[in-house]
Amino acid sequence: MRQKIRRIIPAVIFFATAVFTICAELTVASGATASCPGYKAYHVVETSNGLQASLVLNGAPCNVFGQDISELMIDVSFDTDSRLHVHISDTAKVQYQIPSSVISLSKGQPGNRDNKNMEFIHTHNETTGFGFKVVRDNEVIFDTIGHVLVFEDQYLELTSSVPNDANIYGLGETPGWFRRNPYNTTITLWNRDTPALFEENGYGSHAVYMELRNSKFHGCYLHNSHGMDVVLSDGSLQYRVIGGTLDLYFFAGPTALDVVDQYTQLIGRPNRIPYWALGFHNCRFGYKSVYEVNQVIANYSAAHIPLEAAWTDIEYMEKYRDFTFDPQNFPLEEMQKQLEFLHKRGQKMVLIIDPAIHVNNEYGPYIRGHEQDVFVGNADGSEFIGQVWPGYTAFPDWFASNVSRWWSGELRRYFDQLPIDGMWIDMNEAASFCTGSCGSGKPVGTVPPLPWEKSPEPHRPLSNNTFLVPPYAIHSRYIELSKMTLETTAVHANGIIDYHVHNLYGYMESKLTYEFLRNYRPNIRPFVLSRSTFAGSGAFISHWTGDNAATWQDMHLSIASMFEFGIFGIPMVGSDICGFYQNATEELCARWIELGAFYPFSRSHNSLFAYPQEPYRWESVAEAARRALGIRYTLLPYIYSCYQDAVERGWPVVRPLVFEYPHAKVADNDRQLLVGDSILVSPVLSAGARTVKAFFPAGLWYSWHDSHSVIEATNDVVTLDAPLEHINVHIRGGRIVPAQHPEMTTEQVRQNDYELLVATDSNGAAIGQLYIDDGQTLDTLHRWVDFTFHKRTLWIRQRSGQFAINHPLSKLVLLGVSGVYKALVNGEYVQCTISSIGNHTEIAGLNISLEKDSKLTLEAIH
Repeated sequence: MRQKIRRIIPAVIFFATAVFTICAELTVASGATASCPGYKAYHVVETSNGLQASLVLNGAPCNVFGQDISELMIDVSFDTDSRLHVHISDTAKVQYQIPSSVISLSKGQPGNRDNKNMEFIHTHNETTGFGFKVVRDNEVIFDTIGHVLVFEDQYLELTSSVPNDANIYGLGETPGWFRRNPYNTTITLWNRDTPALFEENGYGSHAVYMELRNSKFHGCYLHNSHGMDVVLSDGSLQYRVIGGTLDLYFFAGPTALDVVDQYTQLIGRPNRIPYWALGFHNCRFGYKSVYEVNQVIANYSAAHIPLEAAWTDIEYMEKYRDFTFDPQNFPLEEMQKQLEFLHKRGQKMVLIIDPAIHVNNEYGPYIRGHEQDVFVGNADGSEFIGQVWPGYTAFPDWFASNVSRWWSGELRRYFDQLPIDGMWIDMNEAASFCTGSCGSGKPVGTVPPLPWEKSPEPHRPLSNNTFLVPPYAIHSRYIELSKMTLETTAVHANGIIDYHVHNLYGYMESKLTYEFLRNYRPNIRPFVLSRSTFAGSGAFISHWTGDNAATWQDMHLSIASMFEFGIFGIPMVGSDICGFYQNATEELCARWIELGAFYPFSRSHNSLFAYPQEPYRWESVAEAARRALGIRYTLLPYIYSCYQDAVERGWPVVRPLVFEYPHAKVADNDRQLLVGDSILVSPVLSAGARTVKAFFPAGLWYSWHDSHSVIEATNDVVTLDAPLEHINVHIRGGRIVPAQHPEMTTEQVRQNDYELLVATDSNGAAIGQLYIDDGQTLDTLHRWVDFTFHKRTLWIRQRSGQFAINHPLSKLVLLGVSGVYKALVNGEYVQCTISSIGNHTEIAGLNISLEKDSKLTLEAIH
């Protein structure tokens, strides 16, 4: 058995000259660090589970973007058979590292290093110093050899060689095409309040990527909360981080789903959502009153468009202050009536909360927070005061020892008045409308004009403080990282400045909000939607992709965003349907509701600065919504089963074709999406189109709308008709999809009998599964049921669980099956209605329990 860790000193090391593109910033950073000495390893000790060594500078320090740290340590461990941990840190342990009290990573189940699926190889070169490779099955998947390691107090640089035309996915939140451009791409991680701008850093930070090589996937995650650039150029992937340590985790794959499984095993599995969250949601920033929202609810019903939850933005608050209700337009008693009305109809209510608290001595949440010292501070000990919607605001310090008690107390007072069904936490990057502690020294209670209501303030002079303006400027829009957010020198309760923990703010709010709901409603699954995210956020929240525009490009980009958040371990994700900013056209909105019906989180939402765009406002959009949402609600049992795979194994609900077909030429296909592994959706993504070109992997694909239309694909691009109110949906041959008859709410759907769509492959076979529980509680019983169809026989087998399924399997739709005239259940003929036309057979009137193993045999005319 070969050694999994070894040291090599090659006689000759060939250095390939990096051919950089015209990205000037890349040239500057690489040129500046090219002369750095790197490090030399000594005191190398191989352990039963890895390796430990010291690293010392291999020459004079270069101090290019900070002060070189002369002594480091590297700790290599095989956490599991498929996960390798490589941590390079400062020996003095001065550099900030994310404490386990904030994010607790799974330690895995280490064993003997010789039994692992990866190999760690390290070497030394006099020019570039220490380098290492990670090898999987004799293939190098990460390779720093020939690239200098730079480790300074405010700048870390680590470079890996990659193939010239590398297939790299993930890294964000940065709206862009799913396959990252390997030749000239800089992905910046620094959370900020911004419209979802193309290829600019947005609301969340996820330093994880996966790469496809030779039809196999592997992954890498950097556990670091500092701002960073990840630069892809000819043949290299380079991390440029402005602090912390290099805490790397490698995942062996080899499938895409394996990588996500291995990653979420480390950072935390996705949270268990309530069933109702899979329904269709509506919101708008700009509803003028509770009565207008009531009318919106009624309009959905009149248009026969499903509506699961009515959302209201910040306008329900009194003067935009958290935990309050506008006494004129959204009086509490009327909000209570609306909630009661919704609940009687099986519908839900979700309201928004921002973290910023108005500084006002007559406002209870601020008074209590100030008394308990729970707000972020300035260096002089005063409160940091920014500006958000209500005026000058203080910001909860999630590191404060008693902030959980204060936050829970405010939420409890709020929920005791109005026990809403879910929480929407926004502006938690954290967002501020000014730069610095702009409210310091201002009279308490002052409400300044909003930034767009006054002349722009001049930029303050750039500071010599390197924590305000770091020596290396990551590619955030603003050179000063504090612009429109907390000051990077603001002080948290643990003495750490915000520079080190900025990207954790939304994560920590999400965690405390989720914990409050767990305690407030014991055993009821919380639903929290958060704008800002970090690695591991999926354990607590769902996510929407923020303030997008009503453009065809942003609709297209929403698909890539869903794919990325599937990698990030946040499968419950969606974009504002029809766009948040700008005025949506009727055609765009029709196409977007068709696509948005297949987002895991499906919500129409837009801004008061644009025309209202609820789907019932145009008849063509209303019809498109009825059709597409009808498919969604029919598929709810299937989608919920897919989501349970996310809970148990991290698997994305919505996936790119390349995840299921890595051998096909679909590496950059982000124009189609798979729901689970069985449903292929091919939306129209351009104006005026009435056809769509769709790729079909080899096999049989049955049209949802016309099961007699079967595509026998050999990795083909097929042109499909796509009238305005129609979206092309196909069922993969070889799969069984559980379904129920659609209704206006998820609660009503769950009261219907089950159906199975059996789409056979070329061998007449298919497989599928169904997961079911009560959809509400955390300790619910559950049941997994497996389905297998072959040679005109359906086997129903119990996999696990004892949940009582009160509704039987009453209907089968068999695609690719003909000539059926009789059905036997467990060897006995049953009374049923059989309709068999061509390759399509329907069997109705069955009464088969899904709580026990059964065998359904079909007799057919040969």
